Order: sequence, then C-alpha cells, then structure tokens
Amino acid sequence: MTVLDDWVTAACAELDLDPAEVPVSSVLDVARDVAHQVLRPGAPVTAYLLGVAVGRGADPAAAAARLSALAGSWPVELDGTVPAE
Repeated sequence: MTVLDDWVTAACAELDLDPAEVPVSSVLDVARDVAHQVLRPGAPVTAYLLGVAVGRGADPAAAAARLSALAGSWPVELDGTVPAE
C-alpha cells in the first residue's frame, strides 16, 4: 500500500465510508485539471464540490468528467488570469 492508500483507508474509517467506493484516480485527475487550467486553490474546493455532488446522487465518473471538461474550457490569459469582460 502507498501512503495515499493508507490515508484514504484511515479517512474512510474515520468517516464510516467504504474505501472501495472512493474513485481516487478520478478525484486526483479533476484536482490536477483544475490546478493547472484554472487556479491551484480551486483544486481542493472542486474536490469538495465533487464530493457534495456525489453525496447528492451524482455519478462520480460523470461528475468528474464534467468538471474536467469545464476546467479544460476555462478561459485563461497568457499571464494566467481570467480575461476581463
């Protein structure tokens, strides 16, 4: 097991969740996409939002794909800022 696996297992035990139901790679992919294409602090917030959506019944893979697509289409200037409207 990796440290991440150990952490997920411990966090799931703390929250009474099944670690097998945690799509770790999907969450990491979304966090990476947001951090690189939108804004680094947006990654953990987006991971939280993904969790809220899944908790309310959204399909984890579909929600992650939608968020990654949104991040991929996010407008960014060459200096990393959002263009003024």
